[in-house]
Amino acid sequence: MSRDELLVTFFQECEDQMEVVETGLTDLDSGDADDETINAIFRAVHSVKGGAGAFALDDLVEFAHKFETKLDLVRGGKLELDPALTNLFLRCSDMLADLISAASSGEEADHAAVAALVEELAVDEDEEEDVPDFTPTVMNLDIGLAPIDLSPKMKSFNITFCPKAEFYPRGNEATLLLRALAELGPCETVCDASQVPDLKDLDWEECHLIWKVTVETEAHQDEIAEIFEFAEADCDLEITEIQTDTAEAGPGDLPALSLPAGADSGDAPAGLDIPLPKASDADPDDTAVAADLPNPGGDLPADTDAAAKETAVPPDADKPAAPAPPAAAKPKAAPATGREAGGGKSAESATIRVGLDRVERLVNLVGELVVNQAMLSQSVSLSSMMNSDVSDGLDEFRRLTRDIQESVMAIRAQPVKPLFQRMSRIVREAAQATGKDVKLVTEGSETEIDKTVLERLADPLTHMIRNAVDHGLETQEKREAAGKPPEGVVRLIAAHRSGRVVIEIQDDGAGINRPRVRKIAEEKGLISPDEVLSESDVDNLLFLPGFSTVKEVSNLSGRGVGMDVVRKSIQSIGGRITLTSVPGQGTTLTISLPLTLAVVDGIVVEVADETLIVPITSVVETLKVQPDEAHAIDETSWTLQSRGEIIPLIDVGYELGMHDDRKPPHDRVAIVAGNEDGAQSAIVVDRVEDQRQVVIKSLETNYGDVPGIAAATILGDGRIALILDVERIVEGATGPTASGRARTKLEAAE
Repeated sequence: MSRDELLVTFFQECEDQMEVVETGLTDLDSGDADDETINAIFRAVHSVKGGAGAFALDDLVEFAHKFETKLDLVRGGKLELDPALTNLFLRCSDMLADLISAASSGEEADHAAVAALVEELAVDEDEEEDVPDFTPTVMNLDIGLAPIDLSPKMKSFNITFCPKAEFYPRGNEATLLLRALAELGPCETVCDASQVPDLKDLDWEECHLIWKVTVETEAHQDEIAEIFEFAEADCDLEITEIQTDTAEAGPGDLPALSLPAGADSGDAPAGLDIPLPKASDADPDDTAVAADLPNPGGDLPADTDAAAKETAVPPDADKPAAPAPPAAAKPKAAPATGREAGGGKSAESATIRVGLDRVERLVNLVGELVVNQAMLSQSVSLSSMMNSDVSDGLDEFRRLTRDIQESVMAIRAQPVKPLFQRMSRIVREAAQATGKDVKLVTEGSETEIDKTVLERLADPLTHMIRNAVDHGLETQEKREAAGKPPEGVVRLIAAHRSGRVVIEIQDDGAGINRPRVRKIAEEKGLISPDEVLSESDVDNLLFLPGFSTVKEVSNLSGRGVGMDVVRKSIQSIGGRITLTSVPGQGTTLTISLPLTLAVVDGIVVEVADETLIVPITSVVETLKVQPDEAHAIDETSWTLQSRGEIIPLIDVGYELGMHDDRKPPHDRVAIVAGNEDGAQSAIVVDRVEDQRQVVIKSLETNYGDVPGIAAATILGDGRIALILDVERIVEGATGPTASGRARTKLEAAE
């Protein structure tokens, strides 16, 4: 394994360690911590320091050492943990994350900010005793490792494959396979034509050529087999590795490795995968010293540091040590995460690291499986040979397909906890910039959501959190005058509701000043002075492009890029956002998001002879519109009276330009959709055909943004169907909110 590969693994494991630090500090800040919490934080910072020292990341090592020293004083009882010290540790955690990010990207760190924090971390004279000095020693990764070279090994393989009669009719091509093999490394190809019969006996549908390839490559045998993944059933394939006479290095060939001075013998640089004997396993009569590499989370107690250094780093560490006796090889455990990593537990974590590209490929294959299952079901249902056995088999196939799809989606699902932890830092920075005392409270941080959705949620969530601190919360003086605690509270809540993930951002501030919002909207020409708007309509004016209530530009706000950008970002991932506010009590922003962006359950409908899909998560109910239930407001507007509610009706065909005039809703189907604020609207379609699971294909990536259309899919008969964005259709048809405009028209009619 090269140094660059080790660095990548180190930075990946730094993320795990920083999650432990952030979780522990959050517990300290909330008062839910115990003695083990500070120990877990210390071990995580110590592991980062030990690994950074091996790679000569001096800035990171120096700061981590200062941070670790202060933590050690707390866990040793020499410093009492108070809110001020907890706040310092939180800022140190932010700086440590910045230094890791800078080291990963090769950027320069903010040395002035680092120096200021280091000064705050300075140890008093009465605390200095027993604090060991730390001088990082760079681990030499290139010392005498020829017998166990860590670089990828070149191996040679013999590949023999002979196409069958089905090979070419099924779309395979030998030339493409040979070309893919040649990309793996130096390659020698021979075509064996010995099996080709005489011309008079030749059957043109049969394949007689045999291809023999010898390739020298770093790739594994499984990677070669993947090239033939879609052709393996249509050819005779044999892949064998050419064995060499090179003897494998034995344990006696291992030289001693130098460790960072001050590192515990239980610590190791992240990602280094060399099975070395531990000191405790070595023969006591052996004169060699066994050096352990750092193992994040597996530190020795603090009082054994000095002894560990004496035994772990011999004075002549640059010289190879005498051969050590072999130790029993242990299987490499996957990097531990969360509290398990920080807690230093010996149990192996039941997780593995998998490249995202592999998961994406699996998701795409499952999507194709769903499409093919739908095609097969439709083809068989139209066949006259349909019988109970075939029907039962198709039902079982459909069930298995759904189970596979749900399992694959679960692989992509990740808890929102890391994102929520990032928001803790945003709150601290915003509070410092505004001079306010703010506390962040999180709930439901273990709620899982698709990784793609999670990544694209970070920016809009950051903007809303800053808005909550800057605009939502009052200053301490105003809060005390209003009878509120001087410390403002921002709540970040996540939960699963009705097949979607709902995230709420709440603040206990002054709420929205609706008269001021309306006045600004009138001044900007966004609404007319005589327009009748409900409270909800006024609140939604905040989502209009360029709307801002801030008079002065600051680091946090006032640049005209506001909630409209947030709404577009949320809508781009299939979500919707609503806002509610109570004057004097606070404001709540609610984001509703799909669990995944890959597959969705939908209702297949027909509009103007076109097939469309309505996501079932948007649907409250479907009903056939009876003549006595539909009421005309004017020549082009209709409402539906259902269960004592007046629901506006939107003609999908007209809104999407499929026909020129709005058609009466009588004897058509209304699909009622609900908003997060409880308001309902109904889109009118010609008829409902079916309910099925469909694979989402992005239109924005492959074509462009189409108002009212969320994505596209492939139906069982191979046709393309558009997936509707019900909320955008409702908004585009009736203004800021469907219910608000409908109420306005009803009031005018009365």
